[in-house]
Amino acid sequence: LKPFLPEAAFGLRYSNMGQSQAPSTAPLDVRAGLTKEGDTSFPLRWGFIGAGGISSDWAKCLKEVPGASLAAVAARSAEKAAEFAKEHGVAKVHASYSELVGDPDVDIVYVGTITPLHKEHSLLAIAAGKHVLCEKPLALSVKDAEQMYAAAEKKGVMLHEGMWTRFFPAVDHARATIEAGTIGDVTLVQCDFPDMCYAVHTAPLAFGSAEPPTKVAAAGQFSKDSCGSGTSGAIVQYGSRGCAVLTFPSWKCEFPETLEIVGTKGRITLDAWSHAPTRLTIRLCPKVCWDEPQGHTSTSQNGVQPELEQYEYPLPKPSGYPAPGWHFANQHGFLYQAEALHRCLAAG
Repeated sequence: LKPFLPEAAFGLRYSNMGQSQAPSTAPLDVRAGLTKEGDTSFPLRWGFIGAGGISSDWAKCLKEVPGASLAAVAARSAEKAAEFAKEHGVAKVHASYSELVGDPDVDIVYVGTITPLHKEHSLLAIAAGKHVLCEKPLALSVKDAEQMYAAAEKKGVMLHEGMWTRFFPAVDHARATIEAGTIGDVTLVQCDFPDMCYAVHTAPLAFGSAEPPTKVAAAGQFSKDSCGSGTSGAIVQYGSRGCAVLTFPSWKCEFPETLEIVGTKGRITLDAWSHAPTRLTIRLCPKVCWDEPQGHTSTSQNGVQPELEQYEYPLPKPSGYPAPGWHFANQHGFLYQAEALHRCLAAG
């Protein structure tokens, strides 16, 4: 897949190689020719199962997608659903989840309930012939996820996990940089986050999904009650290509939350913060490193500084944490995934 470079440029913040035009990339689905960039206007009527904080932030973002309309909501209590509808201008309040998925004015359902209920509520919507965006993690087990995807395929509808990180412009820039061979062959991934799904997704992001891991080794503390209650880690091996080192720290510590993708000719860093990145740094080994007699291509072993470019991707405002009326850091970035879903469903 070749990088697609449209005219709209990403913002170059700093370069030690002199001023240059920052490379630009379209989202992956557009770059691959699977969708059209203007299809965010494709009409979809959204229904919400669950009216919590993350559902609220999704509703705010959907209002900025040209083709999205907020059609219906249902929650554990009618009072909470009514408050949600009033706050976000949702057209209907349903007394039950079954009533919502049966609404002919709903095309797609966002499942924003607690993780143990994701399978039940997603299957409910799928059985009613609705597309589903299910909050992450999609399911509690591989078996459950397979059953959910099989049900969606049989019904001919979309089931999508709300892994919004994958749709950020900084992540698309990183993906395009890897595809172009700019950092050489990926050999190492390092990432940390208490919620495992945010760290685990980085391994296939960098190494691709064409070949599965050859080995996984893990150790640490595990709790069924809450992610981030202990500290643990895993090494995911991709044969002779390299490995991903993933750590899952406690919420109660100053973890760096940085993603490093290391290649034979350079390194990509996503941070501030890597689960919702607004900054990307590319460090490349100068050509002098490639000719080192022992094959040590790192700048540290050659006593030189890397060629460095850094890019900023400011989120739509308001952003940050805590922005008034928003619930978690940088969740205005849900907008990127919302736009992608409209493009993809427009393409069939």
